[in-house]
Amino acid sequence: MHEILSRLGLDRDPRVTPPAQTAQDGVVLSLNPATGEPLAGVKLDTADSYEKTIARATGSFKRWRTVPAPKRGEVVRRIGEAYREHLEDLGSLVALEMGKIKAEGIGEVQETIDVADFAVGLSRQLHGITMPSERPMHSMREHWLPLGPIGVITAFNFPNAVWGWNAMLGAVCGDVCVWKPSLITPLTAIATNNIAQRVASEMGHEGVFELVIGTDDEVGERMIADRRLPLISATGSCRMGRHVGAAVAGRLGKCLLELGGNNAVIIEPDADLDLALKSTVFGSVGTCGQRCTSSRRLIIHESIADDFCERLAKAYATVRIGDPLDEGTLVGPIINENSARAFEDAIAAAKQQGGEVIAGGARVDPAKLPERLRKGAYVQPTIVRAPAGNQLAIAQEETFAPILYVFTYKTLDEAIGMHNSVDQGLSSAIFTGSARSAERFLNPSGAGSDCGLAYVNLGTSGAEIGGAFGGEKDTGGGRESGSDAWKVYMRRQTCTVNFGDEFALAQGIRFE
Repeated sequence: MHEILSRLGLDRDPRVTPPAQTAQDGVVLSLNPATGEPLAGVKLDTADSYEKTIARATGSFKRWRTVPAPKRGEVVRRIGEAYREHLEDLGSLVALEMGKIKAEGIGEVQETIDVADFAVGLSRQLHGITMPSERPMHSMREHWLPLGPIGVITAFNFPNAVWGWNAMLGAVCGDVCVWKPSLITPLTAIATNNIAQRVASEMGHEGVFELVIGTDDEVGERMIADRRLPLISATGSCRMGRHVGAAVAGRLGKCLLELGGNNAVIIEPDADLDLALKSTVFGSVGTCGQRCTSSRRLIIHESIADDFCERLAKAYATVRIGDPLDEGTLVGPIINENSARAFEDAIAAAKQQGGEVIAGGARVDPAKLPERLRKGAYVQPTIVRAPAGNQLAIAQEETFAPILYVFTYKTLDEAIGMHNSVDQGLSSAIFTGSARSAERFLNPSGAGSDCGLAYVNLGTSGAEIGGAFGGEKDTGGGRESGSDAWKVYMRRQTCTVNFGDEFALAQGIRFE
């Protein structure tokens, strides 16, 4: 552990304190969720230090926006290379501080590297369009211009990659990033931001990547109300998103919201059931069910439900739970005691509502864990079958834990209706051998999946960076990463030029 922190320079960062010094005011403790042991303390920003950071970011933006976009892309390319050099250590730090297994931690950092590569190409493709003017000797075109310093608020479950989606694209668009990370994972944020800022500074560009680590009251509320931040990109719960969205809208700012997901998998009778099984297990238990894209509902045809659920329960029984840094571990701890209690409460509610637990259903017995892990919060990945009639109210809620609720259906229309019946609309999947069923699920009229992400014959979790990531309804409507998601980080300007010598008005208006 200490070697990882040292190689990433965290032992030399003035914001990081030894764990023994966390009793002082203004310091938050970062814990290893696998062991319950403190990793380090991190000094919190105050209103005064926040103000200095925003003032610095505002000045940096005025310089950064004048750098040609391809040159900005070169800075981002170098940052991606620096992350490649630190891939193993950064991935291990994610596992240490967040609790996902090391392979997923490394995969998360790789995602930031991939987004950096994508952004480098994008830096030469920030295209506007030309339009014909109705007036003679006039031309019209669009410019896409840097937006300003952008505020990025991230959650604990992806402490590196979600910032990367925003910061790498924002940087090539000419924006400066001001990042407020989760107080659960501040060390990952410091290490990640330090690398990016070091590379940019060495290339002559100070202050492109700024970091503020503080409480919601001291920093968060100021950030979402700050008119100097024209865009707030926020990832978190639906409750948090409603508050952020209202505050930013109140000052007529722009918001990019990535909120909750209550994602479902539909399995048709003609599906490849081996493929469906593997995908469903990863989608539901990966990251201990703490991905916004985790599979939370399984909607399976009644003719195959019993056999498939039996196979699914057997697969769950083979999942190795333990230290996320150990090779062979598939599921690490849930993030903290509060999440463990939410897991237990959801299962109790499911039982009270008539659900049947067919796998898991409880915490892991500490006596069955190595002694060094017994202070961690470990839970069993759980499957709950809904009662006859498919009435299970708890499944309408998103519990950030490895719980999969199973429902049955008779017709595909019924399954799609059940799928779309929740408030959230992030990720969705269908397993089928039928082109008709697949196309009905992806129905271009909008009558199929109502989510921002829709997959055929693969699970709900594990999006590629090339497509725009985000969801509808209570998920917030935001889009990040690929496709044309870059446009949210820029402002559009329509430009019209009169290159003649006549006074002409549009719509045929005469004013002479």
